[in-house]
Amino acid sequence: MQSKGHGEEHRFEEAPEYRAARLRRALAEDPRTAELGLQVDVRGEHAYLSGTVSSQEYKDQLDKVLHEQEPHLRVHNDVRVVEVAEPPHSEVLR
Repeated sequence: MQSKGHGEEHRFEEAPEYRAARLRRALAEDPRTAELGLQVDVRGEHAYLSGTVSSQEYKDQLDKVLHEQEPHLRVHNDVRVVEVAEPPHSEVLR
């Protein structure tokens, strides 16, 4: 345990890889995101997200879930949005 200062609670300093795994699990288990294919890298009080999702709304939910888990964490959301649409015409196989 590590003391943060006078009058503040002691807190366990979690290793960055365990912290990242816990945040990935939160994104996978939360019904708003239910995402397994994202990368989470934690460095100090910064979390870096990368991967691909299908909409901007979905990307925004990732930030919300992480901020609920750790409000003090600064999230760098580098997730790309790739919208999936039907092709304009049918493919002809020969």
